[in-house]
Amino acid sequence: MNVSEWLGQQNQLGIDIWTNKYCFENESFDSWLDRISGGSEQVRQLIIDKKFLFGGRILSNRGLQNLGKKVSLSNCYVISPPEDNIESIFECATKLARTYSYGGGCGTDISGLSPRGAKINNAARETSGSVSFMDLYSLITELIGQNGRRGALMLSISCSHPDVEEFIKVKTNLEKVTKANISVRITNDFMQAVKDSAEYTLEFTRVETGEHIERKVNARELFRLIAETNWDFAEPGALFWDRISSWNLLSNNKEFRYAGVNPCAEEPLPAGGSCLLGSINLSEFVTDPFTENARFDFAAFKETVAVSTRALNDVLEEGLPLHPLEEQRESVSNWRQIGLGIMGLADMLVKLGITYGEQEAIDLSDKIGFAMADTAIAESARLAKQHGAFPKCNIEEIIETPYFQANTSPKTLELVKKYGLRNSQLLTIAPTGTLSTMLGISGGIEPIYANFYERKTESLHGKDVYYKVYTPIVDHFMKEHEILDDSSLPEFFVTAMTLDYRQRIDMQAAWQQHIDASISSTVNVPNQFTVEETEDLYMYAYDQGLKGITIFRDGCKRTGILTTDSSKKDTVIAGEGLGRGDIIQVNDEVVGKKRKLITGCGSLHCIALFDTQTGALLETYLSKGSTGGCNNFMIGLSRMISISARGGIDIYTIIDQLNSTGSCPSYTVRKATRNDTSKGSCCPMAVGNALLDMYNEVQAELGLAEKPKKPVVKKSEKPKKVENINKKTILCPQCGESLAFEGGCNICKSCGWSKCY
Repeated sequence: MNVSEWLGQQNQLGIDIWTNKYCFENESFDSWLDRISGGSEQVRQLIIDKKFLFGGRILSNRGLQNLGKKVSLSNCYVISPPEDNIESIFECATKLARTYSYGGGCGTDISGLSPRGAKINNAARETSGSVSFMDLYSLITELIGQNGRRGALMLSISCSHPDVEEFIKVKTNLEKVTKANISVRITNDFMQAVKDSAEYTLEFTRVETGEHIERKVNARELFRLIAETNWDFAEPGALFWDRISSWNLLSNNKEFRYAGVNPCAEEPLPAGGSCLLGSINLSEFVTDPFTENARFDFAAFKETVAVSTRALNDVLEEGLPLHPLEEQRESVSNWRQIGLGIMGLADMLVKLGITYGEQEAIDLSDKIGFAMADTAIAESARLAKQHGAFPKCNIEEIIETPYFQANTSPKTLELVKKYGLRNSQLLTIAPTGTLSTMLGISGGIEPIYANFYERKTESLHGKDVYYKVYTPIVDHFMKEHEILDDSSLPEFFVTAMTLDYRQRIDMQAAWQQHIDASISSTVNVPNQFTVEETEDLYMYAYDQGLKGITIFRDGCKRTGILTTDSSKKDTVIAGEGLGRGDIIQVNDEVVGKKRKLITGCGSLHCIALFDTQTGALLETYLSKGSTGGCNNFMIGLSRMISISARGGIDIYTIIDQLNSTGSCPSYTVRKATRNDTSKGSCCPMAVGNALLDMYNEVQAELGLAEKPKKPVVKKSEKPKKVENINKKTILCPQCGESLAFEGGCNICKSCGWSKCY
């Protein structure tokens, strides 16, 4: 078998993903299967049948340690939270860097750091606060990567920390903490205070000095701030911490506590904890799909759960010596977490003719979820019989947990009583963005994002022509039923933007009853969704027993960070209408601007000349100060910028290239130590930001800049099913096609590029 036969000749996107992300040095598909299946014929067959796939770290890395590669098989880690001293703060940064270098994403919590203004016994007299160190950890995440894959980070803080308001608002500055997700740990007592519109106490006691900092806030106002910021910037997310702590197999274990969550928040873990992932494709368990006789095959599903549980345990054992840090090796040995999840839920429902979010879908999810939990727990008990229980296993504590009692049959209870469990944590639901895109199915528990995507072609027609590319399950259904237009699709084809958010949360709540870890979850809402509705969504999510939630409002300001707005590019283009190789001449009638930049090596002077009529960039001159780096480099860079501008390349494309040059170590060190560098993380990036700043000034002076329109937000009486309007498109940085935001990840359906948040 080859990869084209596996994924289908028409699935070029999936083939490209496999080739670029998971295939090692042109190995054959059969060799890849041998490597990642670990010699198990059952696992090999499940992968061939597309019923199960390991997480991305395993698909790309398993077996490479035998070739001397420094790799991890775990997708995610939680680093020990920094203690309230400078040594621990920077030790945490070191641990992040080392873990990133092995390819693992990280989470950590900063609740243990003193709030801004606390007294300290050094030259500063008082601390700059917990939030001030978030940029340090973000910079580490930006700087360290492996095989072109940048690190991923989640930072969290307790809702009772005195810095919580600053934490909530930190990413409203689009230049701050750009390489980390952030979430607030929300407790039951805080949510009750919100419901009562009562005062809530923020407090912190600094052990070293004994200082106790305390102030009271209105809980409802703080909750509103979380909602407003999430509405506008898609962060911070909410972690309902008491639910996380109480609904799992270790809730009665006094020795155990969660220290944080991974970057996509589906994995709460202890300090030093890690988790490796795998997902079962639910859509492959439907018999007689698209017919009245369609059924879900529970027997085949349970067998796959059992095989997958064993497979993940094999990988866990194999990966024990591969973790980058000793604390990780120790934690994994003691607790042995795995993360078995699902994908293709929405496709499964379509094959069954069931509407996502309706009661029938919720009831079926409940049945499948129980079968999954009961089977995985039973299999872990059988593994404990064979290999022994995890070292910290206390059988009596486990079987008395509310989670265990709600998710096991009498037969499974007897197995656990007799043998214990091999794993302290079994189930999770990750975003599966790249995996599901490769297979052409929906990700995680997400609804179908859209029935179709628009593609543009100009080569065949000499002009821009847009055509529809249908989502694979939609395309399959239309062909099966000879439907020519998506307007004729049945009503059960609901999408993320037309779904009532309560239905979306009801589906997640049904699954969360059976998942002992958590679920990566982003609820997509339309642009006209209000702040009040966002508050209602968060409260409804809490009341339904979710462990975490965030929203992504179409057209929010976070979209602006990622958007390439083509209208801007069309405003002014230097050398418009030029033929290939033509270069315009520059006369003396120009508008000049100058900026002094501070880089990692010192000062750098940037002069830019613009057209007096159009405001287009024409020439750039760079010169170093007395300590500003290599002068020949500056001359060469300024010449290339100038020739590009005069050759008809617009300023946004030039700046995009400058911004793609990565991080400079000296720039990063100076930014962390002196915090006086110009915007950017290297000299070319600083130049690009300065050029954009000067360009915008010239546009305003020439009266060419459009005045920003202030959005008007109206409160809706109740949530309605609405179409996706007023949409600001996010474009793929790799191929330029539109991105979809699914399960916390931006995913390109054209080239397979993905970025999870």
